[in-house]
Amino acid sequence: MTTATTTHTILRAEGFSCPSCVAKIEKQVGRLKGVENVKVHFASARIEIDHDAERVSVDDLVTAVVKAGYKATPAAF
Repeated sequence: MTTATTTHTILRAEGFSCPSCVAKIEKQVGRLKGVENVKVHFASARIEIDHDAERVSVDDLVTAVVKAGYKATPAAF
């Protein structure tokens, strides 16, 4: 593998109401090539993702959350 730079992105999620939703989001986002780690924080509605920004963009991450059935937006913090 090349010297890829890992980017840490935080998304704010909307629309999930149960802990089982966490697994759906983590699975869908985790399928993307270039995603190294996905952690959904149910209580704070945050999705933390470590990914290779050259292989997967923030828009790709948001789209994956939408495909799982939820809304997400990039967080400023």
